[in-house]
Amino acid sequence: DGWRDAVHTIRGAAVGIGAGELAAVCAQAEASNALMAVPALDRVRTALDIALADVAAWRHELMLRSLRG
Repeated sequence: DGWRDAVHTIRGAAVGIGAGELAAVCAQAEASNALMAVPALDRVRTALDIALADVAAWRHELMLRSLRG
């Protein structure tokens, strides 16, 4: 059941940065039963990958702006 704690932590961080889709996927995973844990965690990983790519793009844009300014 340690995976639920990890997903809960990711959910809180997602809410904190405005990653609503990731937070929603985490909430669904937290509510899932043990039989659905593997597919639920796969969805969390996919949503996390997307959120991390968005954060990387945002950071890249910030760096470009600082070079221009």
